Amino acid sequence: MKKKVLIIEDEKQIARFLQLEFEHEGYIVAIEYNGHSGLKNALENNYDLIILDIMLPGLNGIEVLKKIRETSDMPVIMLTAKDEVKDKVTGLDTGADDYLTKPFSIEELFARVRAALRKKGKINPDILQYNDIVMDLLKYEVIRDGKVIELTKKEFDLLKYLILNKNIVLSREQILENVWGYNYFGETNVVDVYIRYLRSKIDDPFDKKLIQTVRGVGYTLRDENNET
Repeated sequence: MKKKVLIIEDEKQIARFLQLEFEHEGYIVAIEYNGHSGLKNALENNYDLIILDIMLPGLNGIEVLKKIRETSDMPVIMLTAKDEVKDKVTGLDTGADDYLTKPFSIEELFARVRAALRKKGKINPDILQYNDIVMDLLKYEVIRDGKVIELTKKEFDLLKYLILNKNIVLSREQILENVWGYNYFGETNVVDVYIRYLRSKIDDPFDKKLIQTVRGVGYTLRDENNET
């Protein structure tokens, strides 16, 4: 099941950027642009995580967080343009799970998001997800867009390796070593063959293609329609 994120951020360009990045990672995203509407949305809906700017019109982020913490322990990561220690201390003392100062790297934000979700027990380490693909490592089950995809063990292992290295271009040698093992002495084109098998099940039946070929290099798992 996809995680739901509420972004409370009055700078619309930043809010839109965060929305695209979170949706690219498979989250369901809602946006509010001021403290009052953000607080109302947060209290009326069940979100897995809130990204909360400290400088908001209406109610500021600290006030919003105080109200949220009266009834909920949902993970909250605060954002601010300020880099003052007192703001960080106030946010954390009020109940924020983490704190990032603008500008920040999206990779760092997602690392903190994962840490916050793990802390609250909202990430299952046996579930991998990318875009609309969900892998259950214990059940050996793959679901894309709500449909169960039947994979062989090797296809499953290949998809797992691609998801764990999403948006990274992997050479055939890297895939061969990590999926088939260092001692594999079979056909050298086995990676291409299994990528083709996997595409026929994971990509071909769907409009959005996720397994990309980088000519002369190898393969990567990314959304060609939502590159950043």
